[in-house]
Amino acid sequence: MLDPLDYKEPACALCGGEAFYNFDPKKPQGHIPVDAVIRKLDDCLARENYAEGARVLRYWIEDAKALNDRRGELSVQNEVLGLSRRIGDKPWGLAAVERCLQLIAEIGGEGLLSTATILLNAATTCKAFDQPERALPLYDKAKAVYERELHKTDLRFAALYNNLATTLTALSRLDEAEENYRAALRILEQNPDTAPDRAVTLVNLADLYAAKEAPETEIENLLLSAFALLEDPKTVHDEEYAFVCRKLSEAYGYYGFFKQAKRLTERADAFYAGA
Repeated sequence: MLDPLDYKEPACALCGGEAFYNFDPKKPQGHIPVDAVIRKLDDCLARENYAEGARVLRYWIEDAKALNDRRGELSVQNEVLGLSRRIGDKPWGLAAVERCLQLIAEIGGEGLLSTATILLNAATTCKAFDQPERALPLYDKAKAVYERELHKTDLRFAALYNNLATTLTALSRLDEAEENYRAALRILEQNPDTAPDRAVTLVNLADLYAAKEAPETEIENLLLSAFALLEDPKTVHDEEYAFVCRKLSEAYGYYGFFKQAKRLTERADAFYAGA
């Protein structure tokens, strides 16, 4: 009896064995080096070279598509979500949201812890680019997985509560937003090396209090508490710290804390000059 391999035409000249005759275009034809891509991106971010970081991500997305490496592409698209927010590239960021949701569906990734974090990132991107209503159901999906899979003090909950709070603020749901900021702070305070994140949360609370027309002293106390965290000698001065200093310096300038704004800018400049 003839074996089909004896008479079938080859489907792919680069494959061997069964794959030579039964090529499946849906299967990955290789995998991109995700860990190396992220390390390269981190190096770009540490030097504030966002244009190079974007080039790296765009290159590897195309490579992942050529290889039909959906999981690899999803990891890189997740990095696009964060970088697009840093550089304010709305079309790129929202396109990455669409692609991440599509890829999660294609690989059957709903309900996984890893994809829940991507949903959180996608929701934050929607809020950043003026789609807060669209963000809420994505936060809900991420939260459901987190509550099933994580301990209640896991730092990923803090990220969820913080970002959900900013979305609720944008929707003028200020009391709910404050509850989420407070929940994030409680978690951050139970984890080491979280001073930059706590500072961001306190400044966000100051913005919330300003929206509530709270007394100026309450707003000032929050800002000074956040600044004290960034000035603490025990706070690690890494890329995250420098990014937070750069980001918060604008807020301090807005509130008239010019000395603190200048100090934070100098801290960020010093880090990136030596990166």
